[in-house]
Amino acid sequence: MLRVSGIEVRYSGVPVIHDVSLEVNKGELVSVVGSNGSGKSTLLKTIAGALRPTKGSIVFEDQEISHLSTADIVRMGITYVPEARLIFGPLTVEENLELGAYILNDAEEMRKNLENVYHLFPRLAERRLQQGGTLSGGEQQMLAIGRGLMSNPKLLMLDEPSLGLMPKLVDEMLEAVARLKEAGKTILLVEQKVRESLELSDRGYVLQTGRTIHHGTGRELLNTEAIKKAFLGL
Repeated sequence: MLRVSGIEVRYSGVPVIHDVSLEVNKGELVSVVGSNGSGKSTLLKTIAGALRPTKGSIVFEDQEISHLSTADIVRMGITYVPEARLIFGPLTVEENLELGAYILNDAEEMRKNLENVYHLFPRLAERRLQQGGTLSGGEQQMLAIGRGLMSNPKLLMLDEPSLGLMPKLVDEMLEAVARLKEAGKTILLVEQKVRESLELSDRGYVLQTGRTIHHGTGRELLNTEAIKKAFLGL
């Protein structure tokens, strides 16, 4: 479904991603892990069209997308849920969710998507008339993911969904990601909880200073000595 081949990305002329490649197949959950500053979020932003690669290619469903706008990439079926959440504070929960469905022309499809989001996150249903800015951090993260799901994405990219959450809410968030995988969603996940994300994943890639240093199945990476020492404290 998605193939990233040898991309380089620069900030102010300085390369921050060097020759990174990855693949995501339909129905897979693929994780990208690494330390802070390794280029994980930059990679997702580049796939989403917010940044442009200076080298390499990004192909989605056999079409090169590295030159497309973010809006066009969303219409093709890729949704990026950023680390910053970026919800609209003055709008209600339901209004925020409806904005996520702006590319849909079918009111019935939007209604079904809304029901699915409320089923995944019952707390959002309870607070559907509450302003988004008054939600807790965990609820805002649920809202951000829910809004991303409203457009029926073929590929959902999640950037640090557990960042800044209490341990109990971290578990809830990762359980929601697991349920999305079980429902057949294709997911590209960047997550600070390395063990948990690799346990969920079909495959994973490890970035270090903008380069891919390991890749394999989630189980293979969890058993790699370098991963155990660098991320798992073993």
